[in-house]
Amino acid sequence: MEIKGFSSRVIHTEYAKKDVHNALQMPIYSNAAFEFDTAEQMEDAFIGRSPDHAYSRISNPTVENFEQRIRSITGALGVTALSSGMAAISNVFFTIAQAGDNIVTSKHLFGNSYSFLTSTLQAFGVEPRFCDLTNVEEVANAIDDKTIAIYFETITNPQLEIADVKALSKVANEHGLVLIADTTLTPPNIFNAGQNGIDIEVISSTKMITGGATSMGGLILDYGMFDWTKFQKFSELAQRFGPFTFNAKLRKEVFRNLGACLSPYHAYLQSLGLETLSLRFERAGSNCLLLAEYLQTEPKIKSVNYPGLKTSGFYEVGKSQFGRFPGAMLTFNFNDREECFTFLNKLKLISRATNIYDNRSLIMHPASTIYCDYPREKREELGVSDTLIRLSVGIEDFEDLKNDIETALR
Repeated sequence: MEIKGFSSRVIHTEYAKKDVHNALQMPIYSNAAFEFDTAEQMEDAFIGRSPDHAYSRISNPTVENFEQRIRSITGALGVTALSSGMAAISNVFFTIAQAGDNIVTSKHLFGNSYSFLTSTLQAFGVEPRFCDLTNVEEVANAIDDKTIAIYFETITNPQLEIADVKALSKVANEHGLVLIADTTLTPPNIFNAGQNGIDIEVISSTKMITGGATSMGGLILDYGMFDWTKFQKFSELAQRFGPFTFNAKLRKEVFRNLGACLSPYHAYLQSLGLETLSLRFERAGSNCLLLAEYLQTEPKIKSVNYPGLKTSGFYEVGKSQFGRFPGAMLTFNFNDREECFTFLNKLKLISRATNIYDNRSLIMHPASTIYCDYPREKREELGVSDTLIRLSVGIEDFEDLKNDIETALR
């Protein structure tokens, strides 16, 4: 029987190796090492001739099962689970980039992603080239013979900008570049990266996948579509591994050497979270749209930004790529910073906290938190004003969320 439904595939993904007790939920293997019967078996595991686990920093049964579930629902060729979303991003770029390369991207990125590109990665000689990714001509003009990739967020955080993914894929293909996307705001139940031409996908599984912000985690998904013979530094590997080239370089070198492995306990929690992802996202997305429509009626709020609103400049592209609910996060503006803080301090139900896609609704002032290290002029350049409020909408009852906001505004 072919299982087609998203949630059905998550729940009924078979174990890579049979569990000794036939447990319906993969147990937590919290040990570090695994014993072998013979020296020959141990050698086979380390060389890669067998799928046996040797050391949990490299592979672990509980983590492997989580990766297998992600592979089942996405169709990815290779899946690697890591300790955080930032670990996923850094492992991708340390795998493909070297000094002298450049990456075409946008200034409209999550704060730590922007910092990684402009500070950490640039210190290793890799140049980030910023342009408007919604302008395909501008993207093409930013590319030269040292460009290796286009990197973007499917919905930017917190600017909520949406680029045309297939248009970016076409540009990447024409120039022989890897298309890399952070799809955290558009989880796999509403967006299939591989079917939209994305080569490498990164996800902060800390968010919607965990089932309520229970744990930290990140994912790298390789769809096996990129021809790695186009990169001279990968030519030898590509001859040996073909479509598995990226995964071989990542798993056999970078992932091992950087050591950002996912905890088995966190893999267990995130496997549980996957099972209810579609249900939770549907509720959160519905709440988000209703709140965005309500906030537009409030005179104290200057503007509301959510791609699911018909007034949004990204409504059509958001609907075509992600369906009715393009994410479950919105932003809105007050007149000044003081009004923002006054409003935040009056909320009773909605939590003043960072993170997104918890079961709880979370609210924050990005300029004074995530982007606090940047001067005001730089924050404005990045699309983060002092008047901006970010609201990640949870699965509470809509009327309670509305009443909390309404009371705080009054």
